[in-house]
Amino acid sequence: MKSNLTANELRNMYLDFFRQKGHKVISGASLIPENDPTVLFTTAGMHPLVPYLLGEKHPEGKRITNVQKCVRTGDIESVGDATHCTFFEMLGNWSFGDYFKEEAIKYSWEFLSSDKYLGIPKERLFFTVFEGDEDAPKDMQSYNVWRELEVEDSHIYFLPKEDNWWGPAGLTGPCGPDTEMFYDTLKLNCSDYCRPGCSCGKYVEIWNNVFMEYNKLPDGTFEPLKQYNVDTGMGLERILAISNNVGSIYETELYKNIIAKIEKISGQKYNEINKKEFRVVAEHCRAITFILGDERGISPSNADQGYVLRRLIRRTVRYLKKLGVMRSAVSDIASIVIEDYANTYPELEKNKEFIIGEISKEEQAFNKTINQGIKEFNKIVNKIMESKKISSEDAFRLYDTFGFPIEFTMEMGEEQGIEVDYVGFEKKYKEHQELSRTGSEQKFKGGLADNSVGTMKLHTATHLLQGALRKVLRADVSQRGSNITTERLRFDFSFERKLTSDELKKVECIVNDAILQGIEVKCEEMTVTEAKEAGAIGLFDSKYGDKVKVYSIKDYSKEICGGPHASNTKELGVFEIMKEESSSTGVRRIKARLR
Repeated sequence: MKSNLTANELRNMYLDFFRQKGHKVISGASLIPENDPTVLFTTAGMHPLVPYLLGEKHPEGKRITNVQKCVRTGDIESVGDATHCTFFEMLGNWSFGDYFKEEAIKYSWEFLSSDKYLGIPKERLFFTVFEGDEDAPKDMQSYNVWRELEVEDSHIYFLPKEDNWWGPAGLTGPCGPDTEMFYDTLKLNCSDYCRPGCSCGKYVEIWNNVFMEYNKLPDGTFEPLKQYNVDTGMGLERILAISNNVGSIYETELYKNIIAKIEKISGQKYNEINKKEFRVVAEHCRAITFILGDERGISPSNADQGYVLRRLIRRTVRYLKKLGVMRSAVSDIASIVIEDYANTYPELEKNKEFIIGEISKEEQAFNKTINQGIKEFNKIVNKIMESKKISSEDAFRLYDTFGFPIEFTMEMGEEQGIEVDYVGFEKKYKEHQELSRTGSEQKFKGGLADNSVGTMKLHTATHLLQGALRKVLRADVSQRGSNITTERLRFDFSFERKLTSDELKKVECIVNDAILQGIEVKCEEMTVTEAKEAGAIGLFDSKYGDKVKVYSIKDYSKEICGGPHASNTKELGVFEIMKEESSSTGVRRIKARLR
């Protein structure tokens, strides 16, 4: 096994491997999804490739590979163990109607086990495949391919749909079985039922090959897809830790300098006693830095991506205080993240001032929150002088309403000889978590965006809207985010003040004028250089592939985009702005619809 791989060597090895297998290397996309209302962040490499998984032609062909920045918050409470992250890099390869199960599995096996690549001992690799049910048959094809590769039968497990089936994202859409690859850490089995997929940590999932071969219909039945796709993902952090033969992702070079900085700031050494605190701070600081440093960078707020960012910053501050760090220090750690990743992700260095500034403002605001929490704590203490006990209701109100960490309530109560109903608090907290999780499952669910006619029309309207804003306001107005449902569009753009009613009317008129003209929406494939010379707008700092798609609407819009779009503006109807408001510092938001 190649035990001294660096992260950069691993990225290059993966991309070179698939390049040799006929894949075109494309850049990773923004962490902030464009036109996908199902997720707040890019949670997998497939999100930016949605149109091509649904059948649209990719300018680089049918075989694609890249490294994608991802953020997932569903397992935030698990951060601190050996493998879970909120931010991670996903190594991925895709087939859009080209190769399928046999080739995908053989590619994975070669990369994992060959001494030329990762060289993981074959006896440490385990695999799962779909066991079949009334919707789809047992995946004997994947099983037979693994056996053909001389994988022992005892290393292959058939698991049900909840383990080995992907999708659909909503009630209907593309989906199919997958085969997952696991690494045996050699820990003792937790029970007689321990197997790949068990949460005890013995088996670490390292790669997932999804085979999109079905379409789920509104009546709950499944039909074969016309285009079979392969969608894979391998977490860079996990595979690097395995390759380096270390116990967790935090022992890799990715966290070495970050943890050293936390040691310096806290005056403590990273050890078993404070392991979780160090890991949470290190992991969250990395996530915070990448979210703020993204090309479509956002600011902390009380909604959507901004809320997640705010939660991560405040959680980091709380864990720093548990390490005894009472001053603002998140921005100091973020500077190390920027320095470590500057060569791989230059947008971090480019946006350094914004990153540091936003973190500093949020830290100061949270310190005010802490101070307010202390005032409320003292009010509660004055009411309970006789009982000397803080109820679960009061403890949870301090936490939920004032953002006051329960650890602070416990510590201050102990100092004053006051008991806190922590058991009751825990019960209320878990109830709250269940409600939040139930409500957010749909919000954060990954998957294919809606590809309906209504969505395509609104997507086309966002292009017209951006063109109109650049004409009415100024030419450097740029998109900072987009969210489209079948009913409305939401468009975030860089601008520092509220738009006047006259400006909004002008924007509406320009868009509706383009619609009334019945202009053909043209799509051309060209190089990035040609696109720039043609006047197309897009995130040119990104490393695009050799070719891109440019959608043009006469003199109104010319953008690099993956689609999908209406074919003519006359299909759109009437464009109406419903609301214009602030999204975050220096970013405005327009909500509009077509009727």
